[in-house]
Amino acid sequence: MVRSMTGFGRSQQTVGGLNIQVELKSVNHRYFEYGSRLPRAYNFLDDKLKALVQSRVSRGKVDVVVYIEAAGDATAEVTVDHAVAKATLAALTELRDTYELRDDISTMALARMPDVLKTRPVELDEDAVWEAVKTVAEEALDKFVAMREVEGEKLKADVLSRADLILEKVAVVEERNPQTVKEHMEKVEKRMRELLSTATVDESRLLTEAALFADKIAVAEETVRLRSHIDQLHKLMDSKEAVGRKLDFLVQEMNREANTTGSKAQDLELARVVVDIKAELEKIREQIQNIE
Repeated sequence: MVRSMTGFGRSQQTVGGLNIQVELKSVNHRYFEYGSRLPRAYNFLDDKLKALVQSRVSRGKVDVVVYIEAAGDATAEVTVDHAVAKATLAALTELRDTYELRDDISTMALARMPDVLKTRPVELDEDAVWEAVKTVAEEALDKFVAMREVEGEKLKADVLSRADLILEKVAVVEERNPQTVKEHMEKVEKRMRELLSTATVDESRLLTEAALFADKIAVAEETVRLRSHIDQLHKLMDSKEAVGRKLDFLVQEMNREANTTGSKAQDLELARVVVDIKAELEKIREQIQNIE
């Protein structure tokens, strides 16, 4: 199934005595790139979360944000960093004595100073915490992937509709190309008659000219390859694997055939049709930049 590289998913639950919220969001990226933000005490979860996300996502820049807090008082404790408290008190006392300030150093004032009090989980069971976070993360990931699939279906519909339009344009090229040869030969014959001032024209010379011109502007190989590429495009769109990179390469090949066809166009009408084909290919190229 085609998936977009942009998506969002969130889940919030209370599991194992922890209030947990997990958010995932992603944007386009050539490869898989992972970033995260977790509470410092839970950094040990990062590698596990990355592996979980990577098991479901192959391309895109994915950012994961995790919020965790204790659901009850028994799961956390507050401790005093006595070294920091002692140094902070000494500094406050020095400020008071040096500048003859009012003596308002209090327990609450000291407690508000950075790093004097530390909060940490009690008896943190990493395996149990991971199982709790994994439950929430999997739900968020399900929503995230579902959104990417919905967006992917929209991209698929748009790309295939443009591919069908290109096929219509290719049919016009195939129909118009032989007529271009005929019109060119009529012009050549008329010009030869004018130059020779005679009704007698060398038929063998005309046939040679026709053959050379027809070979010069022949686009059958290019249109056959374009049709083959579009057929492959349809097959890739039905694949269950990530196909973004393959699609990118395929559209490059389609552009190459369109450019060759355009360089052979000796007719204004054909040139306009080729421009339309290239315009649709550019729109397809832009859309597949969003596909995983």
